[in-house]
Amino acid sequence: MIIRNFVFKLLVAGNGGVGKTTLLRRYVDGIFDESTITTIGVDFFLKEMSLEEGNCSLQLWDLGGQERFRHLLSNFIMGARGALLLFDLTKMPQMLHILNWVNMVRLHDLDLPIILVGTKLDLEDVIAVDDETALDIKNTFNMLEFIKTSSKTGYNVNHVFECIAKELMLKRKY
Repeated sequence: MIIRNFVFKLLVAGNGGVGKTTLLRRYVDGIFDESTITTIGVDFFLKEMSLEEGNCSLQLWDLGGQERFRHLLSNFIMGARGALLLFDLTKMPQMLHILNWVNMVRLHDLDLPIILVGTKLDLEDVIAVDDETALDIKNTFNMLEFIKTSSKTGYNVNHVFECIAKELMLKRKY
């Protein structure tokens, strides 16, 4: 039996400071680094995965969230197979910001699978977004899932990437 290795380009998007780079460092390197600096433009990570459905390599594109870098991003999203849209659970997300990110990551593929990821779950005392609000956002923009994470504790970090990878394996093109 021939085992095939699929390569998927995955966008990691969201406003500045929501924890995109921190989530990726936790997932790829297994560390929590709260001293990350602002991503200018795009950063890139690579992670190999083995699933029941087969092996895959995730090309993880960390899109800088600062408004001043947005004009650079459209060049980097071509060929993406999926996206994670992150927001900070301690701050109420603005629908216009969510809409802008959804429009950007789906620029070349209107059906691009997106998982909505709430970050900073470990800051329990200051959580501002309830599950109902997040599920409304997920449903409004036809996203696959809503998953809460903590890069600090590692809670649900691997789960997010397994969910999107399984979806991409189901939709893969031979």
